[in-house]
Amino acid sequence: MSEQQFDDLNEPVSEIYPADKIPPDHIGVLIVGAVFMILGWLGLFQLVTTTLPRVGQRWIFFLLLQIAVTGTVLPFIRYLNVRFTPISAELPPGGVIVRQSIWFGLFVVTCTWLQIPRVLNLPMAFLVALVFIVIEVFLRSREIRLERAE
Repeated sequence: MSEQQFDDLNEPVSEIYPADKIPPDHIGVLIVGAVFMILGWLGLFQLVTTTLPRVGQRWIFFLLLQIAVTGTVLPFIRYLNVRFTPISAELPPGGVIVRQSIWFGLFVVTCTWLQIPRVLNLPMAFLVALVFIVIEVFLRSREIRLERAE
């Protein structure tokens, strides 16, 4: 392999995805993700350390867990979408990234809920994850088909 070919393989990501190609709504999505992460984890800390576990607090716990996990995984989901989107294709809009992060948060909340009666095991978690993945694949394939038709 020649020196020039080796240099072409080590191009920085910024040259592959120029800043003008990245949608501006991704910045807003990352800001909202940071706010969700901070508010969710601080709210969970406050709830767990100051209240007794009652039915009303259980639903607040699930809501705060959903918000915290969604905000935490949002930058990672955005990175995966940017990294694995072909160069010739448009990057997914911010709404898709938020929806995928919400799916992940819903998976964590569902697994937490199933752990309360001790029903959660590895096959159950795999099945729940598979359901969410299949739903997202169907939604995304429909969106891509509609985008190409326009």
